[in-house]
Amino acid sequence: MNKTELVQKIAKNTGIKVKDVDAVYKELVEAISESLSKGEKVQLIGFGTFETRKRSARKGRNPQTGKTIQIKERNVPAFKPGKALKERV
Repeated sequence: MNKTELVQKIAKNTGIKVKDVDAVYKELVEAISESLSKGEKVQLIGFGTFETRKRSARKGRNPQTGKTIQIKERNVPAFKPGKALKERV
């Protein structure tokens, strides 16, 4: 399911206009992204938790040249499903 299909399904099931559901979707994604960029967790009970995890610096390889390169330490987004989601899937 992609974004368009999700928005249309929610609109159909709730009776809310597609453009209104789309606006709420955009705000939800923006709020989650903003919180993660601040290093905060976003916990949706029954669904899961969005958080950032620190990925250590490491050596990698440039696939075009085969040359070894140093990859910097960085934070990456992660999702941990909640108990209810795990049971449903």
